[in-house]
Amino acid sequence: MNIEDMSELIKMKISKSEYQIKLHTLQRCNERGIMPCEIKEALLNGNIIEDYPDDNRGHSCLISGLTDEDRNIHIVCGLSEDTVWIITTYEPSPTEWETPEKRMDTK
Repeated sequence: MNIEDMSELIKMKISKSEYQIKLHTLQRCNERGIMPCEIKEALLNGNIIEDYPDDNRGHSCLISGLTDEDRNIHIVCGLSEDTVWIITTYEPSPTEWETPEKRMDTK
């Protein structure tokens, strides 16, 4: 599946509430001050910035998106046949990310 199709599929599933947030992810969100509604907002407004087709958990990707309050968050999510799995979410660190969608050059 190409990135554009994957992005549209994720947005469609999120808009229809066909997603699951793992318990571990909810715990991390609580620690990081990220609300579940912010995950949905960022996914609906976001873009895939990294694709992980060979992830051992199954095909997954990293999405960078804005919440309704203009907060940048990153979400790693995976796709199964009928569900988008939210694997982790965090705010991009300025020490690792030049912009919310571009990693720092480590060369």
